[in-house]
Amino acid sequence: MTSTLSRDTTVHPDRSAWTETPSDSAGWIRRAHEVASILAADAVERDRAGATPHAEVALLKESGLVTLLGPVEHGGGGQNWVTAYEVIRAVAAGDGSIGQLLGYHLLWFWAARLVGTREQIEAVETAATQNKWFFGGAVNPRDSDVTITDNGDTISYTGRKSFSTGSHVSDVTVLEGVLETTGAHIFAIVPSNSEGLTFHHDWDNLGQRLTESGSVTIDNVTTEWASAAGFVDKEFQPRVYNTLNVPIIQLVFVNFYLGIARGALQAAADYTRDTTRPWLHGGFDRAVDEPYVIDTYGDLTTKLWAAEALADAVAVEQQKIHDNAWDVTAEERGAHEVRVAAAKAAATDVALEITTRIFEVTGARSTSSKVGLDLFFRNVRTHTLHDPVAYKRREVGRHQLIGELPEPTWYS
Repeated sequence: MTSTLSRDTTVHPDRSAWTETPSDSAGWIRRAHEVASILAADAVERDRAGATPHAEVALLKESGLVTLLGPVEHGGGGQNWVTAYEVIRAVAAGDGSIGQLLGYHLLWFWAARLVGTREQIEAVETAATQNKWFFGGAVNPRDSDVTITDNGDTISYTGRKSFSTGSHVSDVTVLEGVLETTGAHIFAIVPSNSEGLTFHHDWDNLGQRLTESGSVTIDNVTTEWASAAGFVDKEFQPRVYNTLNVPIIQLVFVNFYLGIARGALQAAADYTRDTTRPWLHGGFDRAVDEPYVIDTYGDLTTKLWAAEALADAVAVEQQKIHDNAWDVTAEERGAHEVRVAAAKAAATDVALEITTRIFEVTGARSTSSKVGLDLFFRNVRTHTLHDPVAYKRREVGRHQLIGELPEPTWYS
């Protein structure tokens, strides 16, 4: 658990040291903080420019974070999801967009483990780790207009998705669609430069501007049946672990929300110490001595630490499921989803509160666009609308009242 809000203020860490792979979780988390410090230095300027984040993804590759979950024998970090969530949180403190990109990438890197056969898992993780693939995904569940045609030895995807996070910067893209003949959902990984795959670069939203989450057209994109995740002889091999994609991605959300909140609180504290003026009628010489300023930072820090502690505890609980992936039960999965829902609700509330209330203790001049404190709010406000947090609280409430476990859906 992160117990302080201190941050690595080194703007230019020694990147030559990145040629060596960290040997433990602590080393990877330090590496993530180094990446965050590089990103934070010009996050506001890059957000304004809105350029496709090729350099930022190259940074994630250079640092090794893209292979954090990859097998050690193939050059990966060999880390688990407990470390991965802390890494996502650290990177998001420097730049929320890149924290999201990394989090989504790690989920799609893991997708073969979620739904693939043992042979597919081995093949995908070997290739992805050795080649440092960066993953994108065209799997927006609100759009059910991608159909799959069975061509015999191959399958072809055709349709459109409104959102495809990481599109222009990915090496490979996870596609999802519905097989015309049976209605089965099929996931497959294809090269992002595949013929017929067109990313429209039309993401123009309030926040998370560098996530390349625009729409995609999929026109007869063809791949081998052998790449259909979890299918053997054109039949899917189901297990409960297949449904863990939602708890994973929701906990990814939790951690980059908390990372953005942490970054906001750190940036605000720096501004208050260095720039904010005390109120002229308050009787104090420094803003940091104002009682209401002290109280606000104490309040927000306490709430952030509490939300981080819950997120860390839920991550540990989830790791036990990952460690028992082939035998996890529906009851274990459902009980875990309730805990994830609670963490999601807590992270949403605290991130929105922190990114809003920091202006109360930084002063009117802190609203200047060159200061950039608005970036934290815009990022959190944008992504927390992904799915209504009220439905997360409903999962928790119904479990508390009647012991109900949520049924697996695209959002629960």
